Amino acid sequence: MRWAAERLAPFHDTAQLDAEVLLAFALGKSRAHLHTWPERELDAATWHRFQDLVERRCSGEPVAYITGHREFWSLSLKVTRDTLIPRPETELLVELALTALPADRPGRVADIGTGTGAIALAIARERPQWTVVATDVSDPALEVARGNAEHLGIHNVEFRMGDLCEPLCGEAFDMIVSNPPYVAAADPHLTQGDVRFEPTGALVAGPDGLDVIRRLALCARELLVPGGLLLLEHGYDQAAAVRDLLSRHGYRDIASHRDTAGCSRAVSARL
Repeated sequence: MRWAAERLAPFHDTAQLDAEVLLAFALGKSRAHLHTWPERELDAATWHRFQDLVERRCSGEPVAYITGHREFWSLSLKVTRDTLIPRPETELLVELALTALPADRPGRVADIGTGTGAIALAIARERPQWTVVATDVSDPALEVARGNAEHLGIHNVEFRMGDLCEPLCGEAFDMIVSNPPYVAAADPHLTQGDVRFEPTGALVAGPDGLDVIRRLALCARELLVPGGLLLLEHGYDQAAAVRDLLSRHGYRDIASHRDTAGCSRAVSARL
């Protein structure tokens, strides 16, 4: 583990964590096992496998794609290159959603652009009396999401394929949640770090990164019940632009919300 952390340190500021996760994965054990039995030696096959995993991480490949899993809201989710990697800051949307509707009443919620199903499944797990409909334009991504729902035993989520609001046409929802693409096409971060390996279509949204949010703000109006809530994740520097956009589309009670790092990361608005 020390070898791996030293090998990864020049490339990643999460070297120690990455080393632990990859070694636990190579062993088929938990990270706690590493600290409980630190003196145990690897057999030759596991050692060579671990070295290969570390070199893949050195080349920039995200740990979640190497292991095929990522934790989100205490859920272990399958992740593939067809999906974005769920990130801790997106848990803010789940927190906001869970406080938006009465917990003891049925509610209808849509998660647009579900990817791995992270947001939809976290909400559905916490609120089994709610009905959640999750959409994505990518069929491979939806297959991952369906598999995650089945593996976790979460049954109050329905998955549909289609672009943004199209699969929901003619229906009514108390709340719409989305972590849409919001990266500008020329953003230099697209060529750096883990993002290089993630699906571009789930990241990029036009010259200013707001193309998809503009479309969502418009089509969500046709789906939300009066007083219904729209929750959107956005880039760290897009809060003012998104609030202005929603105001121009007639939304009210518009508010920005900060993630644990103190960045404005999400906006809520009522119809």
